[in-house]
Amino acid sequence: MEGNFKLKRIVNVNDREYKWPVKPLAVICIDGSEPEYIERAIQAGQMPFTAQLLNTGIDLRVDCVIPSFTNPNNVSIVTGCPPSMHGICGNFFYDPHAESEVMMNDPKYMHVPTIFAAFEKEGAKILVVTAKDKLRKLLGHGLTFGSGGSICVSAEKADIASLEENGCEDLLNLTGLPLPNVYSADLSEFVFASGLALLENAKPDLIYLSTTDYIQHKFAPGTEGANRFYNMMDGYWSKLSASGADLVLTADHGMSAKHDSKGNPDVIYLQDSLDAWLGVGVARVILPITDPYVAHHGALGSFATIYISNELEVLPTISKLKDLNGILEVLGKNEACERFDLPSDRIGDIVIISEDRKVLGINPGHHDFSGLDVPLRSHGGLSEQVVPLISNKTFKTEAIKDTKLKNFDAFHLGLNLT
Repeated sequence: MEGNFKLKRIVNVNDREYKWPVKPLAVICIDGSEPEYIERAIQAGQMPFTAQLLNTGIDLRVDCVIPSFTNPNNVSIVTGCPPSMHGICGNFFYDPHAESEVMMNDPKYMHVPTIFAAFEKEGAKILVVTAKDKLRKLLGHGLTFGSGGSICVSAEKADIASLEENGCEDLLNLTGLPLPNVYSADLSEFVFASGLALLENAKPDLIYLSTTDYIQHKFAPGTEGANRFYNMMDGYWSKLSASGADLVLTADHGMSAKHDSKGNPDVIYLQDSLDAWLGVGVARVILPITDPYVAHHGALGSFATIYISNELEVLPTISKLKDLNGILEVLGKNEACERFDLPSDRIGDIVIISEDRKVLGINPGHHDFSGLDVPLRSHGGLSEQVVPLISNKTFKTEAIKDTKLKNFDAFHLGLNLT
């Protein structure tokens, strides 16, 4: 009786109804996965399971949210709504009330609950494994842990996972893998190995696995390093499917080369120009790509927001920024929030987006390139907005195929449309 009841149960969260999963649903966020990565790996014969899946399932190209960074897109996926609703619009932002620049890793910045928290209240078991610990508290917001509770753990801190804090323990023994280095492909493999082991042990209803884009920052689509990584993921996806899970695959953002012909980062330094125009201390540049793990991107992305203390200077500054070489879009706050569905209280007076091969910086002294052992690849702009949305399921009806979806519709696709 309970099984039939669950099949009919509806969970309402963030202005959307979700049906109860008939079988475990695993949504996988492949960090930095430009669609070409999967396409080229399949062409090279490195993803046999995914190639078969695409012949029988769903293979779409959809938009992620802008800025095309990790935190806003992961939180959009797990809440099923845009940043204007959930409040997370970057990895990093300026808090004008505290007059400080802060990481947006704390759940206190979230305005709405996650899909997971809503389902858990109705009796669902939740499993979340993320690569980097910076996301764990955001993804696990509102969940309860302990014996028999939900699970939310990071590969980065797997060695100290506990029942009280994470809902699981002893992951190194459970997976048979050593603790991975945070700057490695092994970090993502640990996510999948943990997800597979915990799927079999914990019997969750909803699963979310989120990787790191370390490989995508280093290797272009079709290269040996990229294909090897996607071959690894293909094997785990096959095992997850064989273990009884429905799959939905998407990405938080794409990835593009951001260097000049000599292999040096192609940077537009904004603070130097602003100081020359307005004087020192009038404008503040915020780079929302900034997070605790900058070695592979040097805190350089294609999206920035600018705070200007003298509001009379906003429009003239917008005009001047548009004239800079390599700039794609310069928008005032209201226009940017309307166009990209952003929260106005966490965006500066100006939003600026660079062209696809350019990145935005503060000044040369602010950025450390010592960790870049290959030419820069990064994200954040419109050129990294298109991502895959793939499932081993099929649409319920032909009419549904025309539904306009985004990456944060992943759970909607897996629970409602298939």
